[in-house]
Amino acid sequence: MTDLTPLAGRAALVTGASRGIGYGVAAALLARGASVTITGRREPELDTAAAELAEGAGVDRGRVLAVPGNAGDAAHRADAADRTVAAFGSLDVLVNNAGINPQYGPLVEADLDAVRKIFDVNVVAALGFVQQAHRVWMGAHGGAVVNVASVGALRPTGVIGAYGASKAALLALTEELAGQLGPGVRVNAVAPAVVKTRFAEALYAHDEAAVAAGYPLGRLGVPADVAEAVAFLVSDAASWITGATLRIDGGSLSSARHRPAG
Repeated sequence: MTDLTPLAGRAALVTGASRGIGYGVAAALLARGASVTITGRREPELDTAAAELAEGAGVDRGRVLAVPGNAGDAAHRADAADRTVAAFGSLDVLVNNAGINPQYGPLVEADLDAVRKIFDVNVVAALGFVQQAHRVWMGAHGGAVVNVASVGALRPTGVIGAYGASKAALLALTEELAGQLGPGVRVNAVAPAVVKTRFAEALYAHDEAAVAAGYPLGRLGVPADVAEAVAFLVSDAASWITGATLRIDGGSLSSARHRPAG
């Protein structure tokens, strides 16, 4: 990763990027020369993020396009893809980061409408964005997709089971798409453990030190940890990687403290 501009001339669409991991990914791609479209539900927050991203990267504000909308809305997905190509001339990179988790607690007590909504945004919408990116650019010109999953897809979570199940489905979707869209389009996933974002606060805010102590690397993740990995996966340096899931978990799945007994 010594060359910080391997994405010069390319255009990326990063969903759920007004803050947290998505914001970090957008910043990393901008730093490497890409132009970036960011999406999010709240227009004022998204516009502020776009301005801050451009200023932070020291680039013209025109290099960052903000397209507000709900990832679960098909019209929004089509609009985001179309406007990316109209603004930047291509859509070479798609990062599916938008996700929700309105359900906590035992699955046998879960509100099924909430579970449906989780799968609609975390899985169906991700596929929808891939379809739109393929339609407007990648089908003819190729590209790279990264789906942001979770270590909750790789082990039981206990309290956020529907979220973990949706991310497991996203990993399966990643492998299916990699097989179907190659060789022109590469599709990979990242599976972060707890990253210090507003979205994940409920998992660590009660006692961050105690939660971090369960990680062999002794700390929780930050958005840049995920962003650097995503930037690698969409670059030419990863040109022979597709259908893969990269764990970004501080070693948590390697720790005996995270393994069930027996």
